[in-house]
Amino acid sequence: MTLSIHTLKRYILAPLALLAMTTATTAQTTEGSSSQAVVRRNPSDRLNNKAKAPGVTQRMEQFYGQQPVDDAERQWMRIIYRSIDLQKDKNAALYYPEEAIDGQDNLFRMTMNLLASNSIPAYEYLDGREMFTDQYRVKVRDVLDRFHIMYHDAKGSTEKNPRFEIDPADIPTNEVLSYYIIERWEFDSRQSRMKTHVEAICPVLHRSGDFGGDAVRYPMFWVRLSDIRPYMAQQHIFINDDNNLPTCTLDDYFALNLYEGDIYKTRNLRNKSMMQLYPDPDDLQRAQDSIQKRLDTFEDKLWVPSREEVIAAREAREALEAAKDSTSVVSEEKNEPKKERTRASRSSRKPTKAKAPKQSKVKQKKASSSSSATKSVRRRKR
Repeated sequence: MTLSIHTLKRYILAPLALLAMTTATTAQTTEGSSSQAVVRRNPSDRLNNKAKAPGVTQRMEQFYGQQPVDDAERQWMRIIYRSIDLQKDKNAALYYPEEAIDGQDNLFRMTMNLLASNSIPAYEYLDGREMFTDQYRVKVRDVLDRFHIMYHDAKGSTEKNPRFEIDPADIPTNEVLSYYIIERWEFDSRQSRMKTHVEAICPVLHRSGDFGGDAVRYPMFWVRLSDIRPYMAQQHIFINDDNNLPTCTLDDYFALNLYEGDIYKTRNLRNKSMMQLYPDPDDLQRAQDSIQKRLDTFEDKLWVPSREEVIAAREAREALEAAKDSTSVVSEEKNEPKKERTRASRSSRKPTKAKAPKQSKVKQKKASSSSSATKSVRRRKR
């Protein structure tokens, strides 16, 4: 049986065409899979192994992260430690709501949930010698055991990446009644202005003993604000009772210095607190006011005042001196009736002084009687 040339070509070219189509399809599949592999194996994702909270991306962390400033750009710096009392009205936004309502948590509950999921690090409280390095990083399990907070291991927890689940009722939000914060006051030479930002925050537990008495403060741990800022920027709060709309975030609350705190320590060589340096309460209050005034007016002393500012200062001094003169005149007028009364009282005492001459007359009479007696005796002798 003989085959024609046409048929032979068909039998030879058909497998070749099929082979070419298979090769092209394989190449396209390999190309697509390789491109997908490049997307999945993003180097930035491999570097960041931390567990992310919903809605927080690496770009947000880079945006809210604080870039280190060179010491050559700093002309002046001071570290201030403050105590924020949550029972004050201005600081109530950090305490409420005590329980999660409509996805809103207070600062401590949000911090504990992030620590339990191993999303942020925490560091030891060293009382003035804080070191935010891996050497002083605390273990979350130790913190939970130390402060008797109930927990259990979360799903997927390992020794290298421990995660915990804490029941919302076991988080002691009602016992965290204050915070310690570290403020950094810097003068930026590039922008020629003073900058103030919060470097770290420490929740403080207030717990009483088994027999009651005054509550004892237990500082728990330090958390850098740069680590928690991406999550604080998503937590909206309202800070005014007249307006119940959440007009700002927790990040805005600290960035705008809306809190009110007392200075309990400044960084010094001897590492002493204000209470140790000034045991007397009045001296302590004066020292705190003096430090705050120097911080507020530091930037004003760096520049030469303008002509308008000099004139305004002079007019203010003159007005103050005039007010002092008027008050002194009024006080003198009030004191004049008192002088008249004293003069009148002195004049009323004159009749009592008139008795003195009568007494002298009596003495003269007695003297005269004695002289007459001597005369009579002399006459008798004659």
